[in-house]
Amino acid sequence: MPANHFEDFLADAVVPAKEPGLGLGRDELYGLYTSWCLINKVQLQAPEDLWGALKVKGIDPDSNNLSMTGPAAADYIIASAPDLV
Repeated sequence: MPANHFEDFLADAVVPAKEPGLGLGRDELYGLYTSWCLINKVQLQAPEDLWGALKVKGIDPDSNNLSMTGPAAADYIIASAPDLV
């Protein structure tokens, strides 16, 4: 994954969580990343590429302090919600 691609994702879609220990899990991170790619018309990379890019940035996908934000967060939440009809 190009460095600026990942940096753009981090800048646009995540913020530090307000409470320690409430970070995003792997499924949530990849789902958020997927939504971000779709919204921004960016080629989706494999999960392994995302995990590697996170590691380079010092972010553990299994234990982090990240929270969702922005349009990708809204898209992910709506796409993940059960059908309420």
